[in-house]
Order: sequence, then C-alpha cells, then structure tokens
Amino acid sequence: MFEFHWPWAALLLPLPFLLPRLWPERRPRAEETLEGQRQTLLHPHPERLQAAYRAKRPRRQMAGWVHLALLILLWISLVLALMRPQWLTPHTEVSSPGYDLLLAVDTSHSMEALDFSAQGLPINRMAVVKGVMGRFIDGREGDRVGLIVFGSQAFVLSPLTLDRRATRQLLDGIDANIAGPGTALGDAIALGVKRLRDRPAGSRVMILIADGDNSAGGFAPQEAAALARALGVRIHVIGVGSEDKSIPIPEEGTIRYRDDLTMDEATLRAIADTTGGAYFRATDARALEEISRRINELEKTEAEARTAYLPEPLYRWPLLFALLALLGLGLFPEGRKRFARRLSSD
Repeated sequence: MFEFHWPWAALLLPLPFLLPRLWPERRPRAEETLEGQRQTLLHPHPERLQAAYRAKRPRRQMAGWVHLALLILLWISLVLALMRPQWLTPHTEVSSPGYDLLLAVDTSHSMEALDFSAQGLPINRMAVVKGVMGRFIDGREGDRVGLIVFGSQAFVLSPLTLDRRATRQLLDGIDANIAGPGTALGDAIALGVKRLRDRPAGSRVMILIADGDNSAGGFAPQEAAALARALGVRIHVIGVGSEDKSIPIPEEGTIRYRDDLTMDEATLRAIADTTGGAYFRATDARALEEISRRINELEKTEAEARTAYLPEPLYRWPLLFALLALLGLGLFPEGRKRFARRLSSD
C-alpha cells in the first residue's frame, strides 16, 4: 500500500506560481531613466533584423519551454521528496490458542535450606524448584508463560510470552535472596492477579512455588487469594520444603540447623482451595502431570492476529529526478538565453 507520510506538504506545490502575483516585479518608470531620455540606434536595413528574428523565434520559444519544464520538474520532485512517499508492507502476527500461565517463584532466604537430596548429596530448595518448573515450562508448547520472583518484594521477571526458551533461561538464572531475604507471599499473588486480570476469562492460571511462610509485604496470603478468586484467577500451588524440626541451611560460611524453616503447608493448601486450584508437594512425581491435566481442562485463549505495516521509504526516487533536473539547469547557468543561443548555433 502506497501513502505519503506528510501529505500536507503538497500545499507547497503552487507556491512558485503564487509568488510572482503576490510580489510582482517592479519596473523602473520613465522618469527614473537617465534624464528621462531614450537613445535609439537605427539599423540601415531593419527588414533583415526582422527576418532573422522570425527565423530564430521557434527555437527560442522551445528553449524557454524546456527551461521552464526543468524548473517545474525540480520543484515538484523536491516537494514529493518532502512529502516522504513510502510503501507499506503488511506484516501479520498470529498467535495460536493457548493458556496464560504465570509462575510465581519464592526466592527468599529459606529457599537455600538443604532439606532435599539427589544421589546421596544434599541440594537446596531452589535447585528443586528450577528442576521441577524447568520441565514444566518445556512441556507447555503453545502457551504464554510469564515469571514472577518474590522475596522481600515481588517483581515481574518475564511478562507473558510465547518464548518459553527465554523464560526457561531466566528461571535458570535466579538465585535465593535475589529479591531480598523475606517472603512477600501475599504481594506475589496480588501482582500475579494484576498481570492476569486483563487476559481472557477462563485461561488465567497462576502456579505458585513457595514454602508457605509469609514474612514481608502488604498483602496477607488469604486476602490475595480472595482477590484472585474474585477476578477468576486459578492458583495451583507447589509446596517446597520438609516438615523436619531441624533443617540445615548455609549461613555466614557455615551450615546451621534451624527449626523455623518448616513448610507452612496449611497456608498453601488454603490458597489453592480458595481459588479452585490444587496443591502438590515438589517431591510428588505426579505433580507436574496432574497440574498439566487440570490446566488442559480449562478454556484456551482464542487465537489473536495483529497486522502491522512496515514502511519502506521511497523518497530517493523523486530526489533523483530533482537532481537530474538540477543537473540540466546547471549545464546552462545563464538560463533561457544561453539555452536559446546553443539551439540557434545548431
């Protein structure tokens, strides 16, 4: 599709034709000539001058028209270049039907607790979260996946996107304490609800991965869960941690055993029940399959098609014609008279 970016510049086209009428050329009056006198040189054979003038007149007229045409071409080409002609190429982006999944990952200090083991070696809760949710992201082809991290505060690390690979890389790069040592569980839920409330109803899903402890933020987990239920956001919860009384955790370069790092499973279950979601333990091998099955039972977001027009500038072409016209006028700097003399010499 062709268009001018600045079509109003076409108002400049009649300017050269209006200027001579607005400011006519001032001719000297007879009294302004030398003493008001005229001196005339008489030719002995005036009939010969008239015959020569009649013979050269057609060529002079043609030279005048060529000179005028070059000037008009120059002006029109410059105005067209100023109007910025461009060709618009349509580019359509179609997103397939899918779900809007927002992952909220706890990154508080308690996620460094070493209450899991793999191949006989202790691993912290954050490593378990990365493994569990990494596999989940890889299996959600066609869905829009976002990522929220929360510690003392909650932050959107990745908006909802179809680029699951980018979201997986961001997940692999997070560490405990990245958002502060506290746990703003209620704020994380409220932030996720805010991000999902504008998405189509029926496909708003949030997956919360936490240990249930709420020690920071302005929202209580129960209040945020009630808000999620009111706005149609379903929250599936994955609890991370153990119920041991003494849990090891690295602090100040050594391993300490603390009894205040147990998982608050009651709070996590209440969040899932309030919003119509499900609760799982991170060590449950069937947790991911069950969450995926429940998500697949929901209504998918309809496919979206957006068309953007990419402009390709075309000002070079009228500018080229302007340069050619200017070159033609430059070959004859004296304008119409020089052009006429050259034609008469042929």
